[in-house]
Amino acid sequence: MKILWLIPVVLFVLMAVNTVISGPNKEIQGNTETLKTATAKQQKALFAGGCFWCMEKPFEQLDGVLSVTSGYAGGTTINPDYENYMDGGHIEVVEIVYNPQKTTYKELLDVYWRQIDPTDSGGQFIDRGHAYTSAIFYFDEEQRRLAEKSKTELAGSGIFVKSIVTPIIPAVTFYPAEDYHQDYYKKSPIKYRFYRSGSGRDTYLDKVWGKDKNAAQKNMEDLKSRLTPMQYKVTQEEGTEPAFNNAYWDNKKPGIYVDIVSGEPLFSSLDKYDSKTGWPSFFRPLVKENIVERIDRGFFVTRTEVRSKNADSHLGHVFDDGPPPTGLRYCLNSAALRFIPVEDLEKEGLGEFVKLFKK
Repeated sequence: MKILWLIPVVLFVLMAVNTVISGPNKEIQGNTETLKTATAKQQKALFAGGCFWCMEKPFEQLDGVLSVTSGYAGGTTINPDYENYMDGGHIEVVEIVYNPQKTTYKELLDVYWRQIDPTDSGGQFIDRGHAYTSAIFYFDEEQRRLAEKSKTELAGSGIFVKSIVTPIIPAVTFYPAEDYHQDYYKKSPIKYRFYRSGSGRDTYLDKVWGKDKNAAQKNMEDLKSRLTPMQYKVTQEEGTEPAFNNAYWDNKKPGIYVDIVSGEPLFSSLDKYDSKTGWPSFFRPLVKENIVERIDRGFFVTRTEVRSKNADSHLGHVFDDGPPPTGLRYCLNSAALRFIPVEDLEKEGLGEFVKLFKK
């Protein structure tokens, strides 16, 4: 008799597990996304960029950054201090605690690259030696992926003539520096300005980035002002909107769907179908060149993520359970899209696609 009461409990647990597991096969559902959000209100990032005094302020200015702490990492000794951290092989770093719902790791990377010389393997600016070298320490596979992607994009941008040498390595034990080092730019503003102006850092950054030195933060603020919270969450933070409660899942009007951020054409209503999932689904893209696919191993399931080429917006995922002729299902978030009806294509500068709807 003592075992009988367990039967309904076991059945309930099995149903719950089935719901979570089946979710990724039909795009991650809203309740799973809520759970993810609730358990990820704070995350950490660890960056080395030479003198840690100069690395605090740029990140502390970001909305969503909760704390920036100067310290040491990467060496072989325990509990190093300012007098001996170099002897132990440590380098100067900053540990950033942030709210991923307000500031993404990608945004932190954008700010990071604009504070350093990533082509210098011998230190940073006036400070020479291993203790002042640059590095990105990642805490999980997603941070590693984003860091590698960011580094590759920077290398291909043509901004730097020399090779990018900043290493991307697993996170190690972080040791906070002494109190007098924390927020040094606030505690000792005169000494800080004197050091920074003579370090050559700003001269170099102004030469390389010019007015674009703070572009990452400005772009982030611009996007947050332009997009709704859901649009920002989906496109910039790889979020997922609720099924059957979004703008286009049952939209049957003729027209094309463009990226909400860049306006690049992505999909056509001619290739849209009802997948019964509650999200807009297509069996092929309108402009294949504007679609980028990558492996997504989140939620313990390997899937193929779909992003836009120019804006790098997260759109959704593609599955191989779609209808003919492709057998594919591009399962997208309405929040990542803007629908343009056929009658507005000309005035939106997309007149080249009008002919598709005249057959």
